[in-house]
Amino acid sequence: MTADQAVSIFEQAIKDYHIKDSVDQEFQNPYNKDTQLIEHLLYRKCWIDTVQWHYEDLIRDPNISPEDALVLKRKIDASNQDRTDTVEYIDSYFLNKYKDVQVKPNATINTESPAWGIDRLSILCLKIYHMQEETERTDASDDHRKKCQEKLNVLLEQQKDLSTAIDQLLKAIANGEKYMKVYKQMKMYNDDEMNPVLRSKA
Repeated sequence: MTADQAVSIFEQAIKDYHIKDSVDQEFQNPYNKDTQLIEHLLYRKCWIDTVQWHYEDLIRDPNISPEDALVLKRKIDASNQDRTDTVEYIDSYFLNKYKDVQVKPNATINTESPAWGIDRLSILCLKIYHMQEETERTDASDDHRKKCQEKLNVLLEQQKDLSTAIDQLLKAIANGEKYMKVYKQMKMYNDDEMNPVLRSKA
């Protein structure tokens, strides 16, 4: 799995979502988790990000009712949890893939795991998709489209750099030059015992 392959899957998920362009549409993963596990996880990851992107648009409607905003906030919270879980599944895939690698004595650890780099790559693909849309808007001014094109150019450069960094990290792990160490999520506000508000309601 290379970063370019991940980008291709992310672009596919974003394109598939925008066929109906609805946060309420049914999710269908084209990749079989038993035979195409990493592809399945990457597609699911980007689909979650894409739905949440549009949740975030909806909740910023200045005319949204408090009741609808609360419903959306709950959906965003659930989406965030789903996103984090999926990132951890992706890291578990890489931990298993490289479990037999002989780590070199001078191996170093990275600032983030491969999956969290891939997480940023998925979000970046969404930014690129929507910034591209802004450059093509016929109802926007020339100045707006020009500024958006400049931003798009930066995003595309960032995508190239991040893809290179992810590939370099995976290669270094495969060669035993870096090692993975994953810290599972320890979110306290979802825990009935750690969140004082939830604890008081128990």
